[in-house]
Amino acid sequence: MAKAQDKILKTQEITLNMGPQHPSTHGVYRCILTLDGEYVTDLENVMGYLHRGMEKLAEDRTYTQFIPYTDRLDYLAAILNNVGYVQAVEKLLDIELPERVEYIRVIVSELQRIASHMVYIGSYALDLNGFTGWMYTFRDRERILDLFEMITGSRLTLNYPRIGGVSHDLTDEFMKGLQELVDDLPACFEEYDGLITGNEIFQSRTKGVGKLDAETAINYGITGPNLRASGYCFDLRKNQPYGIYDRFDFDIPTGENGDSYDRFIVRMEEMRQSLRIIKQAMKDIPEGEIMAKVPKVIKPKAGEAYHQIEGAKGWLGYYLVSDGTTKPYRNHIHSPSFVNLGVYPEIARGGNIQDAVVILASIDIVLGEVDR
Repeated sequence: MAKAQDKILKTQEITLNMGPQHPSTHGVYRCILTLDGEYVTDLENVMGYLHRGMEKLAEDRTYTQFIPYTDRLDYLAAILNNVGYVQAVEKLLDIELPERVEYIRVIVSELQRIASHMVYIGSYALDLNGFTGWMYTFRDRERILDLFEMITGSRLTLNYPRIGGVSHDLTDEFMKGLQELVDDLPACFEEYDGLITGNEIFQSRTKGVGKLDAETAINYGITGPNLRASGYCFDLRKNQPYGIYDRFDFDIPTGENGDSYDRFIVRMEEMRQSLRIIKQAMKDIPEGEIMAKVPKVIKPKAGEAYHQIEGAKGWLGYYLVSDGTTKPYRNHIHSPSFVNLGVYPEIARGGNIQDAVVILASIDIVLGEVDR
């Protein structure tokens, strides 16, 4: 009997691989979990399965040729990747853009942010076995992709902004569809709240899980909605405005507890704020050109430029070095998903294995951006 009890009480840590092909990892990501029973005692990130050497590829492409490659970073927010890159090149060239271009970029960027957050909301619910939430968010995301298809011909990898402008103007059909979408979205957000936010099971699975305080978040370099969920109010669009974001009135949602629930709530509120920005841009957008006067052969003077934007998942930055030729000498990409994933072991340690899935979903990573 005594021997049997010893056998039952004896604990032995086991190692468990989650991924790289696991539904909760949202791509080819793997983590090595060290478990004591159901509890996570350690977690190691293993990345690189989707590495394509994009920064090196940029050195063998002209500045314009690299725009479509940026679509493949965070492929759920392609236009934001495009905008960040072309603005970095424009900074290097010191180009002044037509007013209409600035407004178009704001409209499509905020639409893209909403579409990206819809995937987050839906997949978060799905990771917690709530399939219905996924269907509702993807129903509405399809309408945004329809709008993108009208002006770009694509639905995912959009390749829309150009150095000095955008590839196509907004059509009357686009504006009509956008107005209908803007009118309908508040009711859609209410539906998400009814289905997911107010769901008792969702709240019990996320509240108090994976807490991240603001100091730890800053020490890890966390940015974007994950940082704001920890109570730190900072948004590049407001605090270091780029483009024409200083012309718009919007709030920066923040959380109080820094847990997995707050990371969800902040994104829900951010969709509403993006909608406010779109409405203002639709009202004020002027007529005019959609391309600045840009040389046919783009050949910046020798020098360097760094530009960052508030991407859907945090700060997305491009560091460009020009040696005076048609191709960048160096193109470094600061991707928020890679940085944000770094804190995952810290906040997953000590929880149980079910919470590890919740926490990973709450961080919102895209492997195209992690591995580059």
